[in-house]
Amino acid sequence: MSKGGGLLVAGTTSDAGKSVVTAGICRWLVRQGVKVAPFKGQNMSLNSFVTREGAEIGRAQAMQAQAARVEPTALMNPVLLKPGSDRSSQVVLMGRPVGELSARGYHGGRQQALLGTVVECLEELRSTYDAVICEGAGSPAEINLRRNDIVNMGIARAARFPVVVVGDIDRGGVFAQFFGTTALLAPEDQELVAGYLVNKFRGDVTLLEPGLDMLLGLTGRRTFGVLPYTRGLGIDEEDGLRVSLRGAVRESVVAPPVGEDVLRVAVCAVPLMSNFTDVDALAAEPGVVVRFVDRPEELADADLVVVPGTRGTVRALAWLRERGLADAIVRRAAEGRPVLGVCGGFQALGEHIDDEVESRAGEVAGLGLLPVRVRFAPAKTLARPVGEALGERVEGYEIHHGVADVRGGEPFLDGCRVGAVWGTHWHGSLESDGFRRAFLTEVARAAGRRFVPAPGTSFGALREEQLDRLGDLIEEHADTDALWKLIEQGPPTGLPFIAPGAPS
Repeated sequence: MSKGGGLLVAGTTSDAGKSVVTAGICRWLVRQGVKVAPFKGQNMSLNSFVTREGAEIGRAQAMQAQAARVEPTALMNPVLLKPGSDRSSQVVLMGRPVGELSARGYHGGRQQALLGTVVECLEELRSTYDAVICEGAGSPAEINLRRNDIVNMGIARAARFPVVVVGDIDRGGVFAQFFGTTALLAPEDQELVAGYLVNKFRGDVTLLEPGLDMLLGLTGRRTFGVLPYTRGLGIDEEDGLRVSLRGAVRESVVAPPVGEDVLRVAVCAVPLMSNFTDVDALAAEPGVVVRFVDRPEELADADLVVVPGTRGTVRALAWLRERGLADAIVRRAAEGRPVLGVCGGFQALGEHIDDEVESRAGEVAGLGLLPVRVRFAPAKTLARPVGEALGERVEGYEIHHGVADVRGGEPFLDGCRVGAVWGTHWHGSLESDGFRRAFLTEVARAAGRRFVPAPGTSFGALREEQLDRLGDLIEEHADTDALWKLIEQGPPTGLPFIAPGAPS
């Protein structure tokens, strides 16, 4: 059986735009009738997703699969690292957690041992799809990590894939980044670097062309496109709160409310926040204003406070208490003002936590707002539940070690509700349009706001529009003929070596 072609989208830095460029190429290709799949050998992210077969992968790869109009699978992200501190991460292999490792332990040997699995997954995708578009991680020129690399040049070399390096010109210094990235690679890696893609350009492209010509002269490699700066495209990215604030919340177009009032949502920016993309569906609603907060006074004018998911429930509880946010949330509940806890946030709103797994802190008191006791189990719950709440059908996904013993309250998505306090382990529930509208109607009533949810908002349709915009960016501003030639034929021959190369 012949193998599909492919391409690796690398970046000069983290957040250069690799995720959205990969998604854009996938959407452009599928619109051309090409059967395409995304792939990222190793991802580090607290934003994850559960596939139909119950595997946990990075949300960026799930988004890219949606761009490619295929069902996401564990093959598309065989290794996922979920940070638990600055020095350690949970290792998720083929969708299942296999242990907790320090950064030194992982990069010191465990990572290289996973290369075979990563390559096998890529080869399986290549046997099924016409093309596989791979996303790198960070920079391919991390010379201290190259020896054990399984996500950038390591995978490109194993598959003989051409590499296009993306640079964020909005940050400045993009020519130096392109040149330096190439010049710090070994000759065998440089042979695969076909050229560059400029991202987030503002202004007249003709002013940039002399620099692109000089870059070609210096490196012998062309630039495959200049993508304009476009607001609101930071969907399901992976590198932290800053990305979500910029891409999903502050830059979304806030349409005027249907009713007389807006609805203000404050999301507590707890440590190790996970799946904060849950609130993207709220930010997409006309008249709903979403912001992340870390001070109690910022809750004063909020109509809804969300305590989101976290990789460290006990640590998040301590943070809420240290900052005075815990007391503010308890006061809100006593006043009948709405609070929603999701996953780790739901656990924090309960009465009691017994954690010998995640934090190993043992018994810890929760905020006591919901009649729930939580015990952390070694096995992780990974599920795609479907249910009903507020008279509406709801779909979600679960990713948690905590097992909730609900001892009262009104049932709510396998969690519970007491007054204006809701709690559930279900991520993604707010993407169900009917339920989101019903929930916001309840919130507005409890908050005393004359807010009316827009009747026609479809989060799924808005997501499709965003993905089409990514495809449009590639189609309109990149040399798609040249990109397809790379995917189909592999790296160009005769690319020059740029000194000094990687250190020995």
